[in-house]
Amino acid sequence: MTTSASVPAGSDSATADHTVTDRLVEANERYAAAFSDPGMDARPVQRVAVVACMDARIDLHAALGLKLGDCHTIRNAGGVVTDDVIRSLTISQRALGTRSVALIHHTNCGMESITEDFRHDLELEVGQRPAWAVEAFRDADQDVRQSIERVRTSPFLLHTDDVRGFVFDVKTGRLREVDPA
Repeated sequence: MTTSASVPAGSDSATADHTVTDRLVEANERYAAAFSDPGMDARPVQRVAVVACMDARIDLHAALGLKLGDCHTIRNAGGVVTDDVIRSLTISQRALGTRSVALIHHTNCGMESITEDFRHDLELEVGQRPAWAVEAFRDADQDVRQSIERVRTSPFLLHTDDVRGFVFDVKTGRLREVDPA
């Protein structure tokens, strides 16, 4: 797995005249130069949507043996099932044919170390209360269970019979299934 951990310690990820975004754009130029249209449809071949944390340590496609075009990937802080995740899953199922949902949290998640006070502090700093909840949690397994329940009980989703939840171990790379009961 390629990671940004190979950047030498103490080095900035960007210089004064060359930002990280500049590097991303340059990388895209190289990618586009060799790109050929794979001729894929937007419908995922495996008919699965994966909801996971945005944590940079998790390479979902590699961890799950997925290739380009296999799944819809929905990522956010904590991998929690929010209203926006339900929106994305609804579109994924109703417009693009997915049937299965895999929910993936992970060990050592940053969402375990913050609280709803984050939202209050943000309001004090910027003068406006965020409309969204932080959705922090202390127990990844319990939050996976809550996420499973949110998906299974959503009136907007057509397919709730194949919804499974997991915790990914960032030290071993292994998935552990969470019993929804």
